[in-house]
Amino acid sequence: MVANPLLHHILSDERLTQGLGDAEARILVEWLVEQAEDLMKQTGETEAAAEVKWLCRRGRALARFVRLWCLERSRGAAGQLAAAERFAWPLPKAGADPCELMQAIVSWENDQFWQRRRAKAVA
Repeated sequence: MVANPLLHHILSDERLTQGLGDAEARILVEWLVEQAEDLMKQTGETEAAAEVKWLCRRGRALARFVRLWCLERSRGAAGQLAAAERFAWPLPKAGADPCELMQAIVSWENDQFWQRRRAKAVA
């Protein structure tokens, strides 16, 4: 059992890793847990909970993109998802490795998330 409810929210969400390989799932979950831990250090519990909820939703969309693009090779559907979710990163090459793609995406998303948080704090 996970003592921290924010981490429990991440670790109990099976939709985050549904259809992903072990390596991609590990990258995504580790990134989400790191973000949650950083948020807990920097914000109050209520704000951190709201951000973790947003991150989990984003994580499910990222997982869906990687699954569509790499594993199902449904690049049209993945492109539509990217547009609908307003993913700011460039679309990958057709033969992208799912693990490398997930690593690149979470790195990009990490930068965007903290830029969004800083902008929110200033406003």
